[in-house]
Amino acid sequence: MIVSRTQKAGFSLYAGLILLLFYFPLFCIIVASLSKKRYFAFPYPVEDLTLKWYDAAIHSPQVAEFVGISLKIAGLTTVCSLAIGFFAALAYARYVWRGRKTFQRLVLLPLFFPQSVLGLALLMWFNFLDITPSWWTAVISHTVWIAPITTLIMSIQAYGLDDSLEEAARDMGATRGQILRLITLPLLAPGMVSAACFAILLSWGNFALSLYTTGPDSALPEWLYARMTSGYQPIVPAVGAISVVVAIALVVLLFALIRWTTRKNRQAAAAH
Repeated sequence: MIVSRTQKAGFSLYAGLILLLFYFPLFCIIVASLSKKRYFAFPYPVEDLTLKWYDAAIHSPQVAEFVGISLKIAGLTTVCSLAIGFFAALAYARYVWRGRKTFQRLVLLPLFFPQSVLGLALLMWFNFLDITPSWWTAVISHTVWIAPITTLIMSIQAYGLDDSLEEAARDMGATRGQILRLITLPLLAPGMVSAACFAILLSWGNFALSLYTTGPDSALPEWLYARMTSGYQPIVPAVGAISVVVAIALVVLLFALIRWTTRKNRQAAAAH
């Protein structure tokens, strides 16, 4: 397809506007976190730049407490979601069994629930069971929403697995456990890494489910919201900027692992 210079310029302008729409809010957060003053406005004087809010965020016991709670929630949610998603992906994509089509439809259904409604439903369920909301009930609520996502990601990987490898291992006398541990698990590893990164990021930044189900153990997104609505200081965007940097680092790590795994698989295929 031949594209004129005018069309190329139009495409570039359109792409630039889309990227600006995506990343300008993040740029504003970073600029606000560097401000000496409580509020900032454009044009922004260079002499007002400071890193003191980052120092305050790093050394704040309050921030450390909320970060610790969020890390516990995100870490356990990731482990639970991967464990559920691994076996659910095998049931979703690998094996033919009675009720498979119904399972395929229902397992992804929580993705389409509004998170506020899902959080309210889980809170009512916890109250019915006389369970006091805390950080571990937030782990349950995050897992309910994120496990279908990890299932979907690993199912994509599972669809591409070579059945002959498992059949060859079975013909050589390997048990189901050995096949699962030595063949299926390594082949699904790239999908598991991708799913883990998504699970960590989605749980770390989740506000709606945390708001309903953490109880007194507030997570970092709740603290950020509370400080933005009352008692705002630039330490809030500083914490947000640090979270963005960590998220970007995880995404870069994810792409690096995927690229390394792809190259390794190509080398193995070429060797055969």
